[in-house]
Amino acid sequence: MIDSRSSSSSADSPSISAREQNGSNSHRSTNATYTLSFEQSRRWRDVFWLAIFLVHLVGLGFVLGVLGLNRFKKNDRLKIDKYTNGFLENHHGLTEYYWPLYAVAGGAGTVLGWTWLLLFGCQSTQMMKVSVHIVTTYLAVISIFCFWAHQFFWGVAFAIGAALVFLYVIAVTDRLPFTMLVLQKAVKMVWSLPEVKRVAYAFTVVMLLWMVLWSFGAAGVVASGMGDGGRWWLLVVLSISLFWTGAVLCNTVHVIVSGMVFLVLIHGGREAGSMPSNSLMRSLRYAVTTSFGSICYGSLFTAAIRTLRWEIRGFRSKICGNECLLCCIDFLFHLVETLVRFFNKYAYVQIAVSGKSFNHAARDAWELFQSTGVEALVAYDCSGAVLLMGSLLGGLITGTCAGIWTWFRSSDRVIMVGSTSMLMGMILVGLAMVVVEGIITSIYICYAVDPSLIRRWDVEFFNQMSEKLHQRLQHRSARGAEVLTHAGLDARVQSSFTV
Repeated sequence: MIDSRSSSSSADSPSISAREQNGSNSHRSTNATYTLSFEQSRRWRDVFWLAIFLVHLVGLGFVLGVLGLNRFKKNDRLKIDKYTNGFLENHHGLTEYYWPLYAVAGGAGTVLGWTWLLLFGCQSTQMMKVSVHIVTTYLAVISIFCFWAHQFFWGVAFAIGAALVFLYVIAVTDRLPFTMLVLQKAVKMVWSLPEVKRVAYAFTVVMLLWMVLWSFGAAGVVASGMGDGGRWWLLVVLSISLFWTGAVLCNTVHVIVSGMVFLVLIHGGREAGSMPSNSLMRSLRYAVTTSFGSICYGSLFTAAIRTLRWEIRGFRSKICGNECLLCCIDFLFHLVETLVRFFNKYAYVQIAVSGKSFNHAARDAWELFQSTGVEALVAYDCSGAVLLMGSLLGGLITGTCAGIWTWFRSSDRVIMVGSTSMLMGMILVGLAMVVVEGIITSIYICYAVDPSLIRRWDVEFFNQMSEKLHQRLQHRSARGAEVLTHAGLDARVQSSFTV
């Protein structure tokens, strides 16, 4: 009996060693493929959008300078008020009176962003809970203050925001434990790669330099004393530009971090012999040159589509009785899911590693997820929404700091300065948060390409991801069977009535 077992085990050992050899060969071929694609010369992608972004920066920089200088230390210094007489009200005001208020916003946003990133390392769970649960309360309190100040539009806007965040949190409560797990593992990698934190700090400084000019022009608009309609329209245009610029810088950091993390996971560690030399600098060079057009293009649409997708998924998961509402939500859901194929954050990993165009990278990433079933895990995870809530909370705190000072200096400009300062704070905190998001996207792409890459990095985390993926796939299969069963019952009922 013992002999038979020993003989069977000896017979099985060559097959086991052969499978292990095949697995190692697969790892080597995967590493070689991605190393080659990372090191090969790249073509410039989405050049049209790169040109649009650069022209927008140059043109807007000139406009900002004119708007700020026209009210700097002297009213109507550049004599442009005569072009607005007749359709805008021109009063007296100076740029330097409001510029320091935006300096407070820039300083507060920078401190909050850097502090947020540091606290994530030592108190990640508590910081995530704060991000999720405090945002609703903060929005509701600001809404009350807006109503108290007779700012009914902003009161309603903040109240709707509080309601949407609350409904979303209620809808995804069961997903938060897994989300917290993913975020904790991403933070763990952030602290093992200190260079990626330095990238975030450096790009925060770059964003601050642009905000110096942007806030100079915005302060000139606030000081111009135009009619409220004219000032708000100008500030909306400037805010859209700032949002796009901030998104481009955030996604540039995303590409740099994703490229670095992907190579670390593929090669089994930063100290591995197969790891390309100067990988971070190469990723940085590709991000700001050949792939920068793709980043500019993706930054226009990705954030809005992602936010809409989160909200629709949250509502859809809680609707069960109202068939009419469910039908409408399903229509929006399938429409947004189609857009996600062309605009998703996982494209930035493909851009970082292989230098593809944005749409090509987004389609490849989504097809990879769907072919492997990992899309079910990605859809279940709401780490991106949690990070967005952290950025939103940072923006709200920044806007509050600037708004309080504005209240004591010029109470009729509180909403104007506070809302634009909130956008500045969200962007600056988002630059710190995107480091964690870049690592999360790389983890999912690596898990879809080769799950053993995650197992080699963290066995316990790999087992938890695999177990959750198995549960989600079983859940989808059960839902699909339930839908087919109901469809069959409906068909039989209709046929019986017909007979």
